[in-house]
Amino acid sequence: MRPAKFLAHFALLTDEAAYTPPDFPLPQFHKSKDNTVFKPNPQNDRESTHISNPNGIVLNDTIFIFYRGQNAKNESSIGLAWSTCGYSFTRLNKPILYATEPWEAGGGTERANVVRVNGTFYMTYMYTAYDTKTAKLCMATSTDLVKWTKYPPVFPNWLDTRNDVSGEAVPRLNWSKAGAIVNEKISGLYHMYWGDSYIYHATSENMLNWTARPLEDHFAAPLLLWEDRFITPGPAPIKTRDGKWILVYNGETTGHGGYAPFQESAGQMLIDPAASSLSDASDSNPAEGDAPVVRVEKPMLYASTPQELQSGAVPSIVAGGLVQLKGEWFLYYSYGNGEVGAAVAVVQSRGSQK
Repeated sequence: MRPAKFLAHFALLTDEAAYTPPDFPLPQFHKSKDNTVFKPNPQNDRESTHISNPNGIVLNDTIFIFYRGQNAKNESSIGLAWSTCGYSFTRLNKPILYATEPWEAGGGTERANVVRVNGTFYMTYMYTAYDTKTAKLCMATSTDLVKWTKYPPVFPNWLDTRNDVSGEAVPRLNWSKAGAIVNEKISGLYHMYWGDSYIYHATSENMLNWTARPLEDHFAAPLLLWEDRFITPGPAPIKTRDGKWILVYNGETTGHGGYAPFQESAGQMLIDPAASSLSDASDSNPAEGDAPVVRVEKPMLYASTPQELQSGAVPSIVAGGLVQLKGEWFLYYSYGNGEVGAAVAVVQSRGSQK
């Protein structure tokens, strides 16, 4: 579909979707036998070789998916697709975000994560710009999902580290990635969880200017066997019935505990921004001394279907989108050979998922 036709269609879909808050943890997700919902499109150069990093929101009864497409030169852009059933999608014929800025040159834009606050869509992480040397966490805003205003890197000059397969910490200068924003203001601040080695915590008064604690004051570190090399946020946190939030996240293992080295899987943790010890909100200072309430010990989703197990050197999945539609949860994820799958769970009534 062309952008002009989409905008006319989008004008009719401005209401927030009905939402039933879950308990923690989320119920078990199931995959269909052939659960692939996106494949590369050889007829469209922008997404001719790989599709990955799906992220989603729901308006009325329509799921909108933001996804990363790659061409033969490994340049990435962000595309848009939509569906009323969660499985069959119509794609916009042009990307909604692509490389235009110096920090995006060479690699392009990828890994969108979108929330809506007061009628504005915030693409947060908001796109991850990759110039073939460093990944930079940036932001963009929109009111129609097609036309976006970009902003410079959120955390310039960030010094990150990541564990290599032996467990040694390797420094990475000017590297920031993967932001997941809580779409409500809590204690006068918005909260973002971000990073792709440790998970860090940043806060903002306006959703555009963010302040993060220093590297050593990370929110969460790799801990469990399935995620002991690095962890990174997936979709934006979702609110539970008791006012806390569930963060679905991805992790990679060094290969202990029966996991293959570099295998990636998805898990979930409970977080509580309201319980963080906050400084003066007028200074936009982030939380101090905060951490996840609890993590689920085993991954909630991992490579298991024939197409997932046979794709890539190490069977892996990366969760990127979590939405609720018509009584079901849809968890969208990418896997090794550049395709996107979906896993589904039934929305549970209170007390029924024990």
